[in-house]
Order: sequence, then C-alpha cells, then structure tokens
Amino acid sequence: MSLKYYVGVIISTPLLPILFLQGKKIRKNVPRLPEARNPKGYIKTDSEKTLKILTIGESTIAGIGVDFHENGFTGALAKEIAVKTNHSILWRVYAKSGYTAKMVRKRLIPKIEDSTADIIVIGLGGNDAFKLNSPDVWMFQINLLIKTLKRRFPKTPIYFTNMPPIKEFPAFTRIIKFVIGNLVEILGNKLYRKTKNKENVHYNNEIINFETWKKRYNLEGNITDFFSDGVHPSKLTYQIWGKDMATFIMNTKSFIE
Repeated sequence: MSLKYYVGVIISTPLLPILFLQGKKIRKNVPRLPEARNPKGYIKTDSEKTLKILTIGESTIAGIGVDFHENGFTGALAKEIAVKTNHSILWRVYAKSGYTAKMVRKRLIPKIEDSTADIIVIGLGGNDAFKLNSPDVWMFQINLLIKTLKRRFPKTPIYFTNMPPIKEFPAFTRIIKFVIGNLVEILGNKLYRKTKNKENVHYNNEIINFETWKKRYNLEGNITDFFSDGVHPSKLTYQIWGKDMATFIMNTKSFIE
C-alpha cells in the first residue's frame, strides 16, 4: 500500500471518534432522496446500428438526486454517445445506493438479465471510502468484479467512472473531506495503476473539479448548484458528468463505433 495511505491512517486514527459523530449528524440532516425511476431506455436514431450500454454501481449510478434515469448519469451518457456516433442506444442501469464493490459483485451482478453488451460503465468508490476500506481490500474486490464481468461479457470493454469528488461535498465537514476525500483519491490511484495497461478495462482518472467544469462549459453559479442534497449530484452535474464520460469512452482504443 502507498505511503500516502499509511500517513493518512496515522493522522486520521485520532480523528475517528469525531468522524463518527460528524457522520452521524450528516446522515440525520441530509434528506434521504429516492433512487431514480425507469432504469432502462432506448434512444432511436437514423442509424441501423444499436449500441447496448450497461451501467453498474452505487448511488450516483442509481440516480439519487433526479426523478428519472434519463435525467441522470446513464441518460446523459447515452444521449451524448448517440449524438456523437449517430447510433441508436439501448441502456440499462443496475445500481443501488450504499453499495460497495463487494456488494455490487455479490448482489447486483447476478441480477443482470442481459446476455450481451457493447459498453459496461461502473461507478464505485464512494461507499468503499466511507467504510474506510483499505486500498488492498478495494482492489481485491475490484479484481473479483472485473473477473466476474469478464466471464459473462468476455469481449465487452469495461469503463470505470471518475471517483466522487468528496472534497467538494458541501454537506461534509473539513475533517470528513480530509479523511474520506484523501482515501477516495488513493483508491482512484490504485485503480488507475491496475487498469492503465489492462486490455479492455479503463478508468477515467480525472479528478472532478467544479471550477474546471464551470470554465470548460462556461457556467455560472456556485458549488451548491452541482448538488441535489449536499452529497449527491444535481441534474446539472449528471448532465456534465455523463457528457465527459462519453467523451472519455469514445477516445479509448477499446471503443469501436
């Protein structure tokens, strides 16, 4: 494991009681938003070709913060790929709020009804960081998840989304941003090292920064505009994130139109 992780453990251990109390208060104050509805959709274009996209993961993939998945990450991702390729898109979401990589592998993957897919997108990391899973535990579960998916979809490219930008969550205290935010970045670095030379598996390692997004897309407003409840994305964030992720996917060598 990295030196940064061990240093973080040494610094963070005395803070754990405070972390627990602050986390308990945040859970009490942050409203419990439902997951998005309608986890499947179809975008029809003039093309005879249809791409099938499966998205898998935790609360962000489950669409917490929007009413329907077409307004969430998966809908935005599918729309952008449809626009850029002119292909029709068939999409399906398999996600659950609060799930770690282990829970996704054990509880969600067996529920996948599809036998084929052209693109698999996975959004994880937040809950593994919240549970203080070590980088080694995280990668052990990620490796098992990749192997499980590869057995079912041997030729389908797998794409991991960016890690959640925990250091920017308005609802979180400085201590939580420091401890959990640093840990999620370490998990992301570990995932990047694992996937950078792995065939047909990719990780978008760009750290999400809302000031960067505002400049890139000429947006105004403040940090709260990017969140639905201080923790989960707003519709605006899902739209930008989905668009950015679509661009990342289409720029990889695994993407075949």
